[in-house]
Order: sequence, then C-alpha cells, then structure tokens
Amino acid sequence: MAEDPTAHSELSALTHRFELGQQTTAREFGIVKSDLTAAKIQVGNLNQKVSRLDEKVDQLIEEMRGLNAKILSAKLDRNHARVVELLTALTSKKPNES
Repeated sequence: MAEDPTAHSELSALTHRFELGQQTTAREFGIVKSDLTAAKIQVGNLNQKVSRLDEKVDQLIEEMRGLNAKILSAKLDRNHARVVELLTALTSKKPNES
C-alpha cells in the first residue's frame, strides 16, 4: 500500500511543530528555573541581613537599658546629694564633720 504524501507531509509538519514547542518549553523552563534559583539566593541574603538587623536591634535595646540605668543612677545620686545638702542646711552642720 502506497503512503499518502499529503498525510506524510502534514505528519512531518506536526512533528516539527511539536519538537519546536518542546524546545521552547525546555528553554522557558530553564529560564524560570534560573530565575527561581536567583530568587532563592536573594531570599537567603535577605534572611542574613534581617538576622544581623535583629542582632543590632537587640544590642541597641541593651545599650538603651544601660543608659537608662545610668541616667536613673545619676538622678538618684543628684537627689541624694540634694537631700544631704538640705538636711545639712537644716542642721547647720557639714556632713563630713563629726
């Protein structure tokens, strides 16, 4: 039985289009995969930066607590000195004299 030349050429054209479609799909998949890899790297870098920022914020919080403690201590020292000064003035004695 002889082959139909029209059917054969149509089949050849369809096969060619299918192969081109596969190549295009493979290329596009490769591009998407590459973009995904780049995005993963960027997310990893951002995670590292956020971790470092967390550490810096924790450090700043501790420093602020230390400064607040120093300020409170200085205020208490000034208040204490003022109380001693006022008591001295009331008793007319210097605190270092016995």
